[in-house]
Amino acid sequence: MLALLRLPTATFARSFPRRPTRLTTPALCRASHTQNLVEKIVQQYAVDLPEGYKVKSGDYVTIQPEHVLTHDNTGAVIPKFNTIGATQFRSPRQPVFALDHDVQNKTEKNLTKYAKIESFAHQHGIDFYPAGRGIGHQIMIEEGYAFPSTLTVASDSHSNMYGGVGCLGTPVVRTDAASIWATGRTWWQVPPVVKVELRGSLPTGVTGKDVIVTLCGLFNRDEVLNTAIEFHGSGIRELGVEDRLAIANMTTEWGALVGLFPADEVTVAWLKSRVRRLELEHLAHPNPNFAPTPPGHFFTHPRVNDRRIDALVSDPLRAEDGASYAKHLVLDLSTLSPHVSGPNSVKIATSLAKLEAQEVKIHKAYLVSCVNSRAGDIRQAAEVMRGRKVKEGVEFYIAAASSEVQREVEESGDWGALVEAGARVLPAGCGPCIGLGTGLLQDGEVGISATNRNFKGRMGSLKALAYLASPAVVAASAIAGKIASPASLLNSSFSPTTSPTPAFSIVTTGEGASQAEAVKEDALPGFPDVISGELVFCHADNLNTDGIYPGKYTYVDDLGPEEMRKVVMENYDKEFAGLIKKSDILVGGFNFGSGSSREQAATALLSCGIPILLAGSFSDIFKRNSINNALLLLESARLVEDLRREVGTGALTTRTGWHAEIKAGEGIVKVTKADGKEVVYRVGRLGRSVQELWLAGGLEEWVKERL
Repeated sequence: MLALLRLPTATFARSFPRRPTRLTTPALCRASHTQNLVEKIVQQYAVDLPEGYKVKSGDYVTIQPEHVLTHDNTGAVIPKFNTIGATQFRSPRQPVFALDHDVQNKTEKNLTKYAKIESFAHQHGIDFYPAGRGIGHQIMIEEGYAFPSTLTVASDSHSNMYGGVGCLGTPVVRTDAASIWATGRTWWQVPPVVKVELRGSLPTGVTGKDVIVTLCGLFNRDEVLNTAIEFHGSGIRELGVEDRLAIANMTTEWGALVGLFPADEVTVAWLKSRVRRLELEHLAHPNPNFAPTPPGHFFTHPRVNDRRIDALVSDPLRAEDGASYAKHLVLDLSTLSPHVSGPNSVKIATSLAKLEAQEVKIHKAYLVSCVNSRAGDIRQAAEVMRGRKVKEGVEFYIAAASSEVQREVEESGDWGALVEAGARVLPAGCGPCIGLGTGLLQDGEVGISATNRNFKGRMGSLKALAYLASPAVVAASAIAGKIASPASLLNSSFSPTTSPTPAFSIVTTGEGASQAEAVKEDALPGFPDVISGELVFCHADNLNTDGIYPGKYTYVDDLGPEEMRKVVMENYDKEFAGLIKKSDILVGGFNFGSGSSREQAATALLSCGIPILLAGSFSDIFKRNSINNALLLLESARLVEDLRREVGTGALTTRTGWHAEIKAGEGIVKVTKADGKEVVYRVGRLGRSVQELWLAGGLEEWVKERL
């Protein structure tokens, strides 16, 4: 694999590293570059770099991550691993399997799938965590796979959460996971890095969830889209690890690829407490992935132990003075109040005080998911609910982030307080957060949840409304039967119902990676000179992967292309499948493909016979899935704006009557409009790297050829 490749701005935004290319002398003159924390961590995990080279935003590097997590989608990665011709894992200690998504599904088909994954793990000596142990991301934190100053990836979009403990976590896709299993490596482009400075201290009753909900609502114009976020400032010292995990987790919904806190004294204190807790856990519930402790020896966790903590303290990794950042955002924590996200969008954040005055009746409440169902979250909810009852007519669902968390809150009595109040217990896992299992929202219902994603239709019906809030607000709402503040129940423990205006600012530094000028390259033999077809327009911005390929089909691994074609865009426009034709060129809005990392969002569009997709901009992880599966992408904001102005946005999907001829290798899109007028749009070229992947039929075949 190519160790490092600087691609020009005009080249396609994401491409797979091709065979080693000679770097020019100017590209190597980077020893003076001052690195931010993201770049310093990547430097440690980038392989085969030229001597003395310092990694910078914009670089395409080959990385060898510390670990890679797959969950239920392991069942889909296994055949990819097999079809590329791999017979063994490059490093069995690198992957982690955790079954967590569809854990309520007790059908023979799902249980057989789970059994096959477990058998495959044992066959290859892979660390395996069965259904019921907990959500994979929580396990990665608890078991130290996500450790400060390391780089760990997951085939899931919420791997950003690892940044809460100072681990650079970022999502990859299923094909990448198979590549890592086989080779230990994959590719990554270091994103632009945004400095988010948190100042001051949170008022009483304001949580990490309120911080990230507020950030998503304040900076809701894609300020951090496809970037890596580094958190800085005096305010982070006031945030505990659980608050940091919640904030880092939802940087995914904010649009970022990384949400990284520094490893500081708060992190170290938490790690030391974990060492003691893990010793007790192992005595009562031995981890089957560990070798037995010899008689007469004390148990030492292989990843969370005093030796690693001492090394972290003695040699801390920090951003260098004068490090470069693409933007600098500032938020004063002391000006925050409890906020609620929604309905049906994380880009809408409303103060709890304002929303409470609207008397929003709810039908269901949820304390589940990887963002807010840890011990501290459950403790906050229990403080509100203790001695009270869930409102008649309201269903309140709870699931701990892991079995360890559940044991801890059972010991403290907090779990029992929720159950006694009328909570309905679900197994540790994802469940309703991703629209699977019991308790989904029905037509016309309103739900409030401590989860991280409230896209339309994600938690059930397309005709339902979903809000996001902190655990305490969710608990108070379940008691009141409407969106409510805990203030009325706990006079001294929570903020008053006033809502000060958050103080924030944006400083665009313009210090991101500078790209070399475009170099003209001839198309590879076999790559089409021209791609043509009618433009079909789906105008919506932020069209997420749930809209493109509904979550209820994501873990149906045997759904073929014809079946996928019938359900594509079902959550966005039920008419889409009947309108789209083979060889049509689909045009989307801005930030197309946001949301989860599901690969089928790309392959389902391919199943329709779409040869190339245009949009104002794309979500980064959707780009990755598309390139890895040989779906070509180009961005043209001007074309999208012209379509909106001249064709309109009256329908969700429109056959425009505009015909396009795309010379992708040259970066030219010639459009003949319905009235016969011709317009030429300049776009980024599809470079040789992307062409090479397309000719191979995608990453799987590319890796297979090289194995």
